[in-house]
Parts: sequence; C-alpha cells; structure tokens
Amino acid sequence: MTVADLPKIELHLHHEGAAPPAFIRQLAHEKKMDLSGIFKPDGSYDFRDFAHFLSVYEAASEVLTGPEEFRRLTLAILEESAANGVVYSETFLSPDFCGGGDVAAWRDYLAAIQDAANEAEAKLGITLRGVVTCVRHFGSEKAKASAICAAETAGDWIVGFGMGGNEGVGRQGDFAWSFDCAREAGLRLTTHAGEFGGPESVRDAVRDLQVERVGHGVRAIESADLVHELQDRGTVLEVCPGSNVVLGLYPNFAAHPIARLRDAGVKVTVSTDDPPFFHTTMRREYEMLAQAFDWSEQDFADLNATALEAAFCDEDTRARVKKRLEMT
Repeated sequence: MTVADLPKIELHLHHEGAAPPAFIRQLAHEKKMDLSGIFKPDGSYDFRDFAHFLSVYEAASEVLTGPEEFRRLTLAILEESAANGVVYSETFLSPDFCGGGDVAAWRDYLAAIQDAANEAEAKLGITLRGVVTCVRHFGSEKAKASAICAAETAGDWIVGFGMGGNEGVGRQGDFAWSFDCAREAGLRLTTHAGEFGGPESVRDAVRDLQVERVGHGVRAIESADLVHELQDRGTVLEVCPGSNVVLGLYPNFAAHPIARLRDAGVKVTVSTDDPPFFHTTMRREYEMLAQAFDWSEQDFADLNATALEAAFCDEDTRARVKKRLEMT
C-alpha cells in the first residue's frame, strides 16, 4: 500500500467549490444557462488569480438553484471523495447559496444534502458532516443570517460554523456577533485566515473570534511568536497545500510551510479546499507531500489522528471513523 492509498480525513472542503466542472456544465445545459466563460477549452474551470477565482466560483454556483441540485451535487462530491480514500469529510455549506439566508429554505436544502450524505454513507462508507459558513466579502450583516441558519439547525449533522471568502474585506472581529451566536448554539468554530491575509489575520482569528481551527493559516510561519501561540493554544490548521501552490502563495510543494509548522509543534491537517478548481484530490495531496518531505505512512497516520481529534463530529461518529482509519 502506498501513502496515497491510506484512508483519509478531510476537514476543509467547500461544497460548491468541490463541484466537478462536468457536473456544472451538465446542469447549465439542462437549464439552458450560458456558463461558457468560466471554462477553459479542456472543460476545466478558468481563472486568473484569487479574486477571479471567487468570481468564477460564484458564477458556477448560480446553476445550483434548488435542493435537488444540491442533493445531486452532494452525491457527486462524495463519490469523488470516497474514490480518493476519504472516510470522513466536513464540508463548508453557505446559506447564501442555499436559500439566500432564509431559515425555512435553508432547512429544505439541508434535508436534501443530508439525504444524499446518508445514501453515500450506506453505499460508499464515507461520513459527511456540515460546517455552515458565512461569506466574508458579503459583509457582516449577511453573516448574521447565516449564523442564525446555523444556530437553528445545529445538532448531530451541522456541527460547526465558520467563514470563507475574501480575507481583504473587513476584519475578523467584525463578525463577532455571528460567531458568538453559533457558539451559543453549541457549534464548534473555524475561520479562514493566513492565506492571503498575513500572520496578523491568524492572530485576529484566534484572539477575536476564539476559533479552535483556522482554515489555511499557513502565513503564521512568518511570525515566530504566532507559531508559539498556536502551539500553546492547540489551534489546528486546516492546510490545503495544493490550493496554496495553484493560487501562487508558494511556488511548489517543497516550498510550502506545512512541514515547518508541523516540526514547530503546530497541529496541521491536510485538505483539498476546492479540488476541481486546483486540479487536486486527496490522493494527489498525499503523493505530493510524500514526495516533497519524504513523509512516511506513519507521518500521514499522525496527520489523520490530528484531524480525527479536531473533527467537529460527536464521539460516536469519531469512534466509527477511527475504526475505518485502522482498517489498513
């Protein structure tokens, strides 16, 4: 068995961003929508930089206009994840794309997504849980509607709350009300920081929002004091190396700071972010990391143990996933 064949846990996956381009093209064809401008001639997503990526992401999401589309999307995502050895995944779901922040509509979308997740678990042995996310560049007021949707549906399946989007818009603290709302509902917290925002954005995330996980967080490596703070706090970074390389944060996997962060005692995990956009899979992430850092099967087992401990699921689910990890 190679490291790429190992069972895997993924904690940082954007639901719409995981949509296979062929799936989006097919839906657009069915609905007679022209999305040709977001694809390259080979059929893959076409974007220039991070800002353009966000525009293409949102354009592709426009074809997803009802619960049935999200049910179909969820099955497509989980089939791909399971084919790459993922046994447990947490997906970022935004009420902005699922009913526009209306709680009743959100419940309908969520029911369809959960139905598909249950079907995939029965057929493929992959468990999915949802982390509701607000979109930073949509503003703090719209974030409150997402937080209310999250709080109203918190439970065994919706297990967390977070924030994605453009780190250049506003500050983490601007969204404190939404994170407090989610926390009071019993949800666990994560937020994107330290991707295009520098180390100060990670510091703001852990201090102002009191999150236990940080999406990306890799720019923390630029501050020794922050690295020590993350170690002391036990903050877990949801690292997406392939995404960081494609978007130009680092020139290649060997230059990526995941190994340095891990060696410094920071808890790191591995995910794909928006896999079809970045031409990656969990298998490829493992292969490239093994090649770049000469990581062994034990190194990846340790990464998965960190991810399992950091997962927002309940203890019964954690125990079930642990057994799947041990079936190698």
